[in-house]
Amino acid sequence: MNNQKQQKPTLSGQRFKTRKMAPGGTLADDMMRTDVCVFAAQEDLETMQAFAQGFNKLIRCYKYLEKGFEDEVKKLLLFLKGFSESERNKLAMLTGVLLANGTLNASILNSLYNENLVKEGVSAAFAVKLFKSWINEKDINAVAASLRKVSMDNRLMELFPANKQSVEHFTKYFTEAGLKELSEYVRNQQTIGARKELQKELQEQMSRGDPFKDIILYVKEEMKKNNIPEPVVIGIVWSSVMSTMEWNKKEELVAEQAIKHLKQYSPLLAAFTTQGQSELTLLLKIQEYCYDNIHFMKAFQKIVVLFYKAEVLSEEPILKWYKDAYVAKGKSVFLEQMKKFIEWLKNAEEESESEAEEGD
Repeated sequence: MNNQKQQKPTLSGQRFKTRKMAPGGTLADDMMRTDVCVFAAQEDLETMQAFAQGFNKLIRCYKYLEKGFEDEVKKLLLFLKGFSESERNKLAMLTGVLLANGTLNASILNSLYNENLVKEGVSAAFAVKLFKSWINEKDINAVAASLRKVSMDNRLMELFPANKQSVEHFTKYFTEAGLKELSEYVRNQQTIGARKELQKELQEQMSRGDPFKDIILYVKEEMKKNNIPEPVVIGIVWSSVMSTMEWNKKEELVAEQAIKHLKQYSPLLAAFTTQGQSELTLLLKIQEYCYDNIHFMKAFQKIVVLFYKAEVLSEEPILKWYKDAYVAKGKSVFLEQMKKFIEWLKNAEEESESEAEEGD
């Protein structure tokens, strides 16, 4: 058993044949190629597209080959170190095209997370060629959808060793390789993940009754670490605050319950409305929440007035919202509710301006 030579699958013609491997994983010298072989072909995308078309037609004619074909590609990817750089490039381009046309499932990329391939940089270099051909055939949205289906959308940084698994390193590497759209996709995925984690932790801290000063400190650290802008954070804080309460189902009681609850959390919300855009975002979140939760329809104006008095919201964003920054949800109902308060704000503003002029 120990004297037998290791076998490794390879792509030859329109089928797989084996390539002999010498001890240590290098290619044996007595291997044979067919006249039609991916690895002997020209190293360009057009040639690989022609091969992909051939494989695709063959599998469509003989459906039973599909599973075996995918398994063989997985094995090929595990043995990438046994190929030359040019051969790896051809295989990467071909794999990208096959992923794009649906011949292969994105789950084959699991082979690239092999520890040795990652450690020696083979996986990342192979991924560059693969994603270039894949995105050339489709676009980044289609690629992202395929990755999501196999839960691989958040694993791309694992193409690098643990000490290099950062958004900054990934972005630099793939942007310099001409894959800016992939870099931006991964950055966005990390941001989305960070936001979800922030909301989860925030809800847990609120449930425990942690002091607001501790919660504020934690949120600001996360904002800085993950580059999350304040308008996004206020939306997360609002959602977290509203999710901590079991709301009464009676419309006449929920408004009073909401005012009491939100008054308690006003200092926390005020910490993340230091910008006009953040205040406007909060107003829109309140509007959408009151519309989506029908028992809150009559509570909108009361919540806005509470936040104005608590200095969570200021008059300028409120006036802007009323003028043209609202969304369509419940627009007529909420504008009518706010009419008297808006008139009061405008009069107060005019009185302030008059007093200022008299003072001058």
